[in-house]
Amino acid sequence: MAILKKSSKLAQTAMLRQILKRCSSLGKKNGGGYVEDDLPLDVPKGHFPVYVGHNRSRYIVPISFLTNLDFQCLLRRAEEEFGFDHDMGLTIPCDELFFQDLTSMIR
Repeated sequence: MAILKKSSKLAQTAMLRQILKRCSSLGKKNGGGYVEDDLPLDVPKGHFPVYVGHNRSRYIVPISFLTNLDFQCLLRRAEEEFGFDHDMGLTIPCDELFFQDLTSMIR
């Protein structure tokens, strides 16, 4: 039973990583402050940037959030509203206070 659960989580994580790779903020820009993995230099290993709310405030979140069902729901909403093939970075369509509350509960 535990093996199936772990396998399912690994599959979910792999799928969500593919979604993040398709996001322009992680996969299209080269040079000018970006490292080989196409992440900005200020993003620590094991994290990724997201933009939240009307002001598009930037947050750096750990990839471990990808296994959280509530965070996955936000990613699905982002895909539905914006898609992942645009130059605006991974934009989460929710209120900034809600995002802060959710991420503090996940941590």
